[in-house]
Amino acid sequence: MNKLKVMYFQRKPKPGFNFSLEFIFDDIRKRLNNSIDADIRISSYGNNGIFTKIANIFEAAFRQSKYINHITGETHFLNLLMNKKRVVLTILDCGPMFRKKGLAKEFVRYLYLVLPIKKAAVVITISETVKKEILSYTNCLEQNIIVIPVAVSEQYKSYPKKFNAEKPIVLQIGTGPNKNVIRLIEALKDINCHLVIVGKLNDAISEAIKHNNIEYSNYVGLSDDELLMQYKLCDIVSFISTFEGFGMPIVEANCIERVVITSNTSSMPEVASDAACLVDPFDIKSIKNGFLKVIQDEAFRDLLINNGKNNRNRFNAEKIAQSYLDIYKLIQ
Repeated sequence: MNKLKVMYFQRKPKPGFNFSLEFIFDDIRKRLNNSIDADIRISSYGNNGIFTKIANIFEAAFRQSKYINHITGETHFLNLLMNKKRVVLTILDCGPMFRKKGLAKEFVRYLYLVLPIKKAAVVITISETVKKEILSYTNCLEQNIIVIPVAVSEQYKSYPKKFNAEKPIVLQIGTGPNKNVIRLIEALKDINCHLVIVGKLNDAISEAIKHNNIEYSNYVGLSDDELLMQYKLCDIVSFISTFEGFGMPIVEANCIERVVITSNTSSMPEVASDAACLVDPFDIKSIKNGFLKVIQDEAFRDLLINNGKNNRNRFNAEKIAQSYLDIYKLIQ
């Protein structure tokens, strides 16, 4: 049969960062290799100013395919000069809206959400939580947004480990503002543990570590294999973000059978289901109590890990890839 031609538009990567976006669509292309003829267009300029955004918009318009153009996330506005009938737009989260205020927030709302959605034949997002956020910021119809979750890399499979209740290793993925690292550090004060932080430390995080006398290790720019090794070595995966579009580390922890502590807000309860200890990310006492319960209650840990074995099945990679193929067929 003839393959569908799909042009993928992706942001310009930043050195030293792990990007789940790139993994998501690399995996989809691999799984759909027999059904699609894929091409990738990476923006020539970073997404760090109005002039680079304008340059990327014009470049994308020049590069667009007459078949299917898939904007894969973050740089939603790349479709503003494209043929709407040929555009699939994936919105991974509404992060920019949380980081802006006043007129800047209104500008971002139109540039990242309102206008790109109007210029797309199909809009996809990765969780019901993000779908609700999109609807709250735009006037688009609910039925026009399709939810397709994220698949986890096949690298993440069962790696059982005896839990070290005396001095657990706590793995924290990411150090951005929404990752809530300073409250995590404050909550871990006086808990005998070793904190592993993956991501660049800013001055505030470094000062909090020092002030709260936290034993820690820090890694930046890990490869996929090196990151997986950190999952294998840890006892607890911490993911107490203030907001997330999805929350990949939750499912990754479920896959390798590590207990995970995550937030009771945003998309995290939806992703975690009954396979994580949920805490209030804005309440240091709640975070601390969550860690103490996980460390001290073996039966609770075992329950979460067993629930995780079922939860990970919700994110079947083949099923997710097929969902994308079904959408491509709709607009071919």
